[in-house]
Amino acid sequence: MSGSRELGIALRRWRDRLTPEGAGLPDTVGALERRRATGLRREELALLAGVSVDYVTRLEQGRSFSPSPPVLAGLARALRLSEAEREHLFLLAGQSPPRDRHASALSLGAHRLLEQLDGVAASAYDAAWNLISWNRHWIALNGDAGGLRGRDRNVVWCQFTGRTDLVTHTEEQQARLEAALVSDLRAATIRYPDDGELRDLVADLHAASPRFAGLWDAYVIAVHTMSRKTLHHPVVGPLHVDGHVLMVPDSDIRIVTHTAAPGSDASDKLKRLYAAAGC
Repeated sequence: MSGSRELGIALRRWRDRLTPEGAGLPDTVGALERRRATGLRREELALLAGVSVDYVTRLEQGRSFSPSPPVLAGLARALRLSEAEREHLFLLAGQSPPRDRHASALSLGAHRLLEQLDGVAASAYDAAWNLISWNRHWIALNGDAGGLRGRDRNVVWCQFTGRTDLVTHTEEQQARLEAALVSDLRAATIRYPDDGELRDLVADLHAASPRFAGLWDAYVIAVHTMSRKTLHHPVVGPLHVDGHVLMVPDSDIRIVTHTAAPGSDASDKLKRLYAAAGC
């Protein structure tokens, strides 16, 4: 069996086993309507991986050869492949599996935890603060992130380039958050010195944000465990919420939960919001 054909078979099998909910997408088809695909559709995989539907089709049919490492990395993230499966994907495509790179996929246990958090908006991020997964409550609070691409999924990039229109902080809150984000990113570059994606992110942040460059060059070190912010929701209005950062054991993956003080106006708004979304 040729490598391209075997690659196509593997992609189809991995796609078939993954549901839209498992990939972080809302199932818009409805509970009573049967899906023609048993798992993730090609269109959904293409959306999550950042490639065209035609390219996914050609890969699965064995008509496209030697996909690039960035494309393979996007497919691995979208399909929620384990480290062993990710390595196998690269080998099938005739590429050397990347080494010394930060993990960008949740373990099955961590994903289950994210989905089963009751009444709590939660999302997961890799060592570079790229958004990699989220639950239904997070969608109700922040909107669907399925259409976000590249740097628009990176918390550090959005924070330092002004792409956080729905979120505001006090001056003190912002200073603490930004110091912690820069410190987290520096720690990631130390752990993964050969990670080109991390190097490019830091370089681009230096060029795009004098504030980031100043914090980085000052060698600011901070601990990121909790941040408070005001989220301006288009339906229920301003929400004062706390974000708690939880590290997944034996990994660089972070799970962030957003909650409000019990009995507060924000807590009541969150309950109404989640109820309306069917969470």
